[in-house]
Amino acid sequence: MGAEPARVLLGQISAAHGVRGHVLIRTYTDAPEDIAAHGPLWDEAGERQLEVAVVRVTSKGVVARIAGVNDRNAAEGLRGTRLFIERERLPPTGEEEFYHSDLVGLGAIAPDGTPLGEVIAVHNFGAGDILEIRLAGARSTAMVSFTRAFVPDVDLAGGRLTVAMPVESGEGESSRS
Repeated sequence: MGAEPARVLLGQISAAHGVRGHVLIRTYTDAPEDIAAHGPLWDEAGERQLEVAVVRVTSKGVVARIAGVNDRNAAEGLRGTRLFIERERLPPTGEEEFYHSDLVGLGAIAPDGTPLGEVIAVHNFGAGDILEIRLAGARSTAMVSFTRAFVPDVDLAGGRLTVAMPVESGEGESSRS
């Protein structure tokens, strides 16, 4: 048995929508309607394939039809389902572009080469991507803005990125210079 293919999270079904079996999907794609652009998606376990057809884009997410889901009860049963695609089915990234899944697991090093920890998650709360780094030798994590100022180098092939950690000042607020 071979290794499981790398998968990328594209969205999550947040609710049923209406009585005809439509669902509301929170998407993580640049253009929300692209949630269905690359073919069928899979649930988190990789056991169920879902054919998604976009009905319309709203301010709350994408209203979509899932093949075989024809009523509200069936749509409610999908609430919370995370939607994945095989990494190889996505287009290649441009220069200075990265899929979040490519960043998770990278080692974080200081500009002088000192190991800092490992990227364990990438978050976006609306103001840009933030790397969550599990600090080496500690139980804590640090959140670092994924900008050139704080992350000047990403070496996917080398499995690491360089992080200029924000300097703590005063009462726990970080300096933004």
